Amino acid sequence: MSDQNPYEKLGVSEDASFDEVQNARNRLLEQHGGDGNNRELIEAAYDAVLMDRLRMRQEGKIKVPERIRFPDMRIPSPPRESPAPREQSPAWLQQTLDQPSLPEILLPGAWYIGLSAISLFIPATSEQVLQLGLLLGLGVSVYFLNRKENKFGRSVLLSLGGLIVGLIIGGLIATWLLSQVQLTNISPNQLSTVLTFILLWLICSFLR
Repeated sequence: MSDQNPYEKLGVSEDASFDEVQNARNRLLEQHGGDGNNRELIEAAYDAVLMDRLRMRQEGKIKVPERIRFPDMRIPSPPRESPAPREQSPAWLQQTLDQPSLPEILLPGAWYIGLSAISLFIPATSEQVLQLGLLLGLGVSVYFLNRKENKFGRSVLLSLGGLIVGLIIGGLIATWLLSQVQLTNISPNQLSTVLTFILLWLICSFLR
């Protein structure tokens, strides 16, 4: 086989198309793939045919398809791009929500549990204590939000917004709930304050 020209080694004619040359190479590799010597001879013959086609192309004798990769011009295959992971939530939501650690959840939670307990167990007529508790709850929210992002102004705005929304929605919920459940020892203001503390805890724990 070593005395044959590369075309004869591959079993194709000199005017064979590129597809015929490539198919012949693949067929021979399947037949002799386990024999290292034959595999090298087949690859060498294939490279020699391609080099001969390149020479003929440079001389203007044939036109070789652009998809042929000559031995001295091996073009590496472009790396496969891994598919981008699908976003589980919109970008604006990912930038707004935080993934807090357990201490970042429990520490403000402990503050608001304590403030809620004080608000529920004081006499229903002690409005000043409720106001002081809300003020302290606002400060707790500002502190923990500012500790995350070091943006004091934004922390104050988020906390004030949470306080106002909590008082409005909490007041509505508290009035409706107490009309359904008779709790004579808890006033609507007390329950509204507790609901506001829950909202402030959610804000300072889970918002950036």
